[in-house]
Amino acid sequence: MQKLNASTLHQLDPVVAVPAYDRSKVGVGIVHFGVGGFHRAHQAMYVDQLMNDGKALDWGICGVGVMPADQRMKTVMDAQNGLYTLVIKHPDGSYKPRVIGSIIEYLYAPDDVKAVLEKMANPEVRIVSLTVTEGGYNFHHVTGAFNFDNPDVKHDLVEGAAPKTSFGLVTEALARRKSRGIAPFTVMSCDNIQGNGDVAKATFTAYARRKNAELGEWIAEHVKFPNSMVDRITPVTTDADRDEVRQRFGIDDAWPVVCEPFTQWVLEDHFNDGRPAFEDVGVQIVDEVMPYELMKLRLLNASHQALTYFGYLAGYRYAHEVCQDPLFVEFLLGYMVEEGSPTLSPLPGVDLDLYRRTLIERFANPQIRDTLARLCAESSDRIPKWLVPVIRHQLEHNGEIKRSAAVVASWARYDEGTDEQGEPIEIVDRLKNQLHAIAQNNRRHPLAFIENRELFGDLVEHPRFVAAYTWALDSLHRIGARATLEALR
Repeated sequence: MQKLNASTLHQLDPVVAVPAYDRSKVGVGIVHFGVGGFHRAHQAMYVDQLMNDGKALDWGICGVGVMPADQRMKTVMDAQNGLYTLVIKHPDGSYKPRVIGSIIEYLYAPDDVKAVLEKMANPEVRIVSLTVTEGGYNFHHVTGAFNFDNPDVKHDLVEGAAPKTSFGLVTEALARRKSRGIAPFTVMSCDNIQGNGDVAKATFTAYARRKNAELGEWIAEHVKFPNSMVDRITPVTTDADRDEVRQRFGIDDAWPVVCEPFTQWVLEDHFNDGRPAFEDVGVQIVDEVMPYELMKLRLLNASHQALTYFGYLAGYRYAHEVCQDPLFVEFLLGYMVEEGSPTLSPLPGVDLDLYRRTLIERFANPQIRDTLARLCAESSDRIPKWLVPVIRHQLEHNGEIKRSAAVVASWARYDEGTDEQGEPIEIVDRLKNQLHAIAQNNRRHPLAFIENRELFGDLVEHPRFVAAYTWALDSLHRIGARATLEALR
């Protein structure tokens, strides 16, 4: 059994691929906020792949944590010299392990704000990237307005305060580069948000303008924020995953990452000062990412929402269980074909039928064991962005909405806090107390949940949506999730 770190790297079982490059010669070109499982299965993997091909050695990654939970990642990254095991799990049960070496440094901002700022102010750093989740952009889900009432944002806006947020840190680093005559870095969002680069630009410039109007205008004019579409199912690492890495590969890795074989990254070619040659490792570099991201958000992400609440209420606990059930597969394909796909822009060269079938196959991969609890989490950040736009489009174009409305009803039923067996549901959401309280009124006041304009805007004023939603909610209460799906056929 080998503890994973730089000194043991070449003592590992030959079945485990390890970095083929000299990590001592890698320089930091990217600072990344939010080093979680997805970043390590996706962006860091692509950079590592380039380095294994003898390229991009000046594009090493320095991870940055700002949240209290990130302190554990700092501890692990330091102990393992930034190394971790990425395990690709194929549906046939075969595993492909690989040690990733592209993260060469990790800084925890609360411990050393100055080090983080000076790292980003270094001219060698040309990209600051982000996977901070939808909630990390701190904007109103209906209006899109930046939330200046956030206590940490208020703290950062005080003159002379040591920044706590990514907004404060990035803005101060750009201010230092501007004052020193250094070209700005590119801010590259890799989060699961429609128009993620546009959202990043709107939120970071809103903060910067409030902090310093002149600086805010400079950032708006000179800093580039490319949009991207990212995709790879990456479940939360469990103790069972750690045990499996030890038993199968003899590696004692405190924080491995498991993922599916499929990976996709579509990236706009809008950068301030260069970028790695991502196209050499399969990244689709495009002028306009919107058609691709709509396909992913409204088919993959919205379909996750379609399967997760119904599946959980019906007694399933893993995504693959749901997607091996023909009734649920029929429902998901019905949503994708009849409701999600009609909202998409033209996609030359994309076989949508193949894409939809591939999604079902990916969801059904039994090796991934993606939990429904994970997919049910933070729904208030997800449903308004992924599913509500589908409903609005379909209402405007007189399209089908019965399945989308049923998904919203299944969320409302889930947030009542007990499943169909009467067992408690642990709701994980930034608005969980508020939503649970509202959902308690579902039976006596069926419109209570969708009257929340913070999440649904004016949907409660659309009779066709209200009728479909109230039918589905009543059906869930009367006959349960499975029978409701049968009635929706």
